[in-house]
Amino acid sequence: MGNGLEMLPKPMLKNKTKMSNAATVWEVFIQSKNGLAHKHVGNVHAEDKEMALQNARDLYTRRNEGSCIWVVKSEHIVSSVPEDEESFFDPSNDKVYRHPTFYNLPDGAKHI
Repeated sequence: MGNGLEMLPKPMLKNKTKMSNAATVWEVFIQSKNGLAHKHVGNVHAEDKEMALQNARDLYTRRNEGSCIWVVKSEHIVSSVPEDEESFFDPSNDKVYRHPTFYNLPDGAKHI
């Protein structure tokens, strides 16, 4: 038992290997409704941004789940390091006005 490639005919195995080496990983973000935030839903492999958008549409919005799709090359995503959490997020803890405890939400407000 392996990754399933040993079951493919030899010509398909060569093409599959060649494509996966050339394809770039793109992270996919979907906006479910206008006005809502985009959410990360997964990733796709594609050679360019147009192909990445088409692959993301085909894979993640088969039932009209989204109103907008973003694709971003994985190599362009920058993240903080969990080990640096205390020093990285510490400056915001002393600014109480950044916490939403002082605000009253209107009754008709949605998606806040």
